[in-house]
Amino acid sequence: ANFSFLEMWYVTSCVPSMLVNFLSETKTISFSGCFLQFYFFFSTGSTETFFLSAMAFDRYLAICRPLHYPAVMTVQRCVRMGVCCWVCGFLYFLLPIYLISQLPFYCLNKIDHFLCDPGPLIKISCVPDLATEIICAISNSVLFISTLLFITCSYILVIRSVLRVPSAEGQRKAFSTCGSHLAVVSLFYGSTMIVYVNPTASNSTEIQKYVTLTYIVLTPLF
Repeated sequence: ANFSFLEMWYVTSCVPSMLVNFLSETKTISFSGCFLQFYFFFSTGSTETFFLSAMAFDRYLAICRPLHYPAVMTVQRCVRMGVCCWVCGFLYFLLPIYLISQLPFYCLNKIDHFLCDPGPLIKISCVPDLATEIICAISNSVLFISTLLFITCSYILVIRSVLRVPSAEGQRKAFSTCGSHLAVVSLFYGSTMIVYVNPTASNSTEIQKYVTLTYIVLTPLF
């Protein structure tokens, strides 16, 4: 329920304005509106990584520790994990967003993107700020790599446990429990890491736009 609600927020933060821009002659956004979109888009995206990690932990418990599951994953613990994901997600990117908002933007005012993204925003600032670029890259890398490692370790343990199941039917049931989650993880992390681990990388702008569409439209759709 939390994850579904989050996906609706995530899409709402950028897709409606993107569709308006596609249909409108004047494709404008205010400075405050741009950074508000930036904040909610990245906060919901960060929250998604924490929820995907929590769901991987849940699947690990359900498959590898089925007898302990009711005792470990109580309603209270589930609520605490959910609250923790929301709070951490909405606090994590405050510093990078603040630093980018302090850059001077009076030279250029055309963002070569359909949403307010850190890479294009840093590129149009009047004064290059290497420190802000490094902080953004480190923040992105720490978030994506740490949560991806946690999810990967959870699934390694899940796969080891499933392969010990004697019947093929039992293995199919266990893998079907994880299939949809694993597909979303692959799509989401595969596309976001290309763009955000190094936001000012030499990837062409057009490629970045197509990759961005993957995680803001296709992943939530699936």
